This record gives sequence, C-alpha cells and structure tokens, in this order.
Amino acid sequence: MLYPIKFKPRIKERIWGGQTILKKKGSAAARLAKDKLYGESWDLSSVKGDVSVVANGMLKGNNLNEIIEVYMGELIGEENFERYGEEFPLLIKYLDCNDKLSVQVHPDDELAMERHDSFGKTEAWYVVGCKPGAAIYLGFKDLNISREEYIAAVAESRLEPLLNRVEVHPGDVFFIPAGTVHALGAGMEVVEVQQTSDVTYRIYDWDRVDAEGKGRELHTALAVDAIDFEADAELLHRRYDLASGGEAKVIESPYFTMVMHDVAGEKVLDRAMLDSFLIYIAIKGDMNIVADGVSETLKEGEVVLIPAEMGDIRIEGTGRVMEVYIGK
Repeated sequence: MLYPIKFKPRIKERIWGGQTILKKKGSAAARLAKDKLYGESWDLSSVKGDVSVVANGMLKGNNLNEIIEVYMGELIGEENFERYGEEFPLLIKYLDCNDKLSVQVHPDDELAMERHDSFGKTEAWYVVGCKPGAAIYLGFKDLNISREEYIAAVAESRLEPLLNRVEVHPGDVFFIPAGTVHALGAGMEVVEVQQTSDVTYRIYDWDRVDAEGKGRELHTALAVDAIDFEADAELLHRRYDLASGGEAKVIESPYFTMVMHDVAGEKVLDRAMLDSFLIYIAIKGDMNIVADGVSETLKEGEVVLIPAEMGDIRIEGTGRVMEVYIGK
C-alpha cells in the first residue's frame, strides 16, 4: 500500500548561496560544513545523478525512479507514466539567494530534445521571503528588442541595462516559460517548481570571478536561438488573492498546475479524478497531511509526494501550503 512519501534533500554549494538552508533543512544539513555557501536544496528530483531517495516508511532507502518502476501509474498517474516513463516530470528546489544568480535562459522541449536529448525547462518561482528592495530580472525592458541588438549588447558587455528589473515581495509568484531571460536577485528565499531538466544557458554572470580570477562559463552562442525576445514580465507575474482558509489556482500550464492554500485548522480536498501525483510544500507553519486515512507530518519547508491513487486529502494545521500536480 502506498502512502505520503518524503525524500532526503540534496543540498548543493553555490557561489551565490548563504547559510539559510543549513537552518531550513535541519537534520539533512547536519553534516554539512558550516563555512560553505549553500544555494540549493533539491527536495524532489529525478535528474540523473541527483535522484531523490525516500526518507520514510516501507520504501525508505529506495530512490524515486525505482519506486516509479514498481508502482508506475499508481504513483504518478497513468497519463504521466505513458508520457514520462520512469523519469519523474518535475523538480522541486528550495533556493537561498544570498547573492544574484547568473542571467540565464532555458531551451524549450523541442530545442532541448534536439541538442541535449532532454525536456526543456519551464519553471515557476514562489518568493518565500525577501529583504526590502529585493528584485528579480525577467525579460527585457524593451519588448521589441531584436536578436541583433541583443547580440551587440552581449559582445559590448552592456546587457544589464537592457534587463527588466522587478521588485518582489513575500508570496509573489512568477511563471517563467522556457525561452525567458531571467535571474534571481540577492536577498531572497524561493521555492522553485520546474520541469525535470538541468539544461541552463548562462549568458551573463555580473562579471564575477572565483578565487583564481576566473569567471564561470557562458553559453552565449547556444542561448541566442533559445531566447523569447518578447517575454512580458507583467504577464508572467501571477497575482492572486488568498483569503483565510481559501485557495487560489495561480498557475495552470501543460507542465504543471500550482495552487496556493491557506489552512486555518482543517482543509479537505477531493483529488480522486486528477490522475496525477500531488506535491505539497509547507510554505508557512507545520502541517499534517492525511491521504486516504494515512497521516504524515509536514514541517515548514518540507515536501511530501502523494501517490496518484490516493485522492482524498485532508490538511490539518495553520499556515500556507503549495500544491503542485500535472492536470489533464
């Protein structure tokens, strides 16, 4: 019998990271060096070399791909299994952006498959917390910028003034289709939901260098064909209202659906007809997730995977929860 499944976070050093993940991820970070910078916690992953390992219940110690191989559509949904096979279709990360991330772009499915035998990377950001004045970079200020103008700006090291800077606040959600030039700014914590892909084209890194004076590799030529020069940041900022005890469907796309829930005591959800796994992320407050009568605790910052065959969901507690699934 399947049950709500939790996984061991995979925590990664990043040049732009900080120390917040050491506190957020508790025992998973206990053995990490305290003088390093940690930018990412991969909380649910099927990326080769970084496949998540089950942390609870009878499946403990098995990795995500192994349990998909056994349970197939019962775990991820019949249509999802037909399309994705044993590769879980989404990657969930927690990011500590102590410094700015590189400016980058991701290819869409067609280009990624042609070049890398991979899915593309459409993603979304939920701003968990941020310092006053924190900002992201999303698309270009001029929606009519041409390919030639962009190439000239990169060659002449004047890309930054062309980027569209957007100040952020806790609770903001941004949907970032493949092809959108983007970067997270300094001073924020973010939950990232994305297609399972690790294909990134870095186009600018703020002239940063390492201890040896070397900058990180840029992918200027590869990026040009991937960029959507007309991405509109105003449309990508997904505004929503979330009343006490309410819910808001913030993103509905072919790649994933994101629903935000305010929980005030207890919330009952019927997801039996979805034919999809469910992912719940405790954004604020500790919760208890009950699926088909099977209970699992979910502390703030934790992620749980609910198998597709478990459709009756009850969330107990007080706070805010993100729900993610793939709709029909």
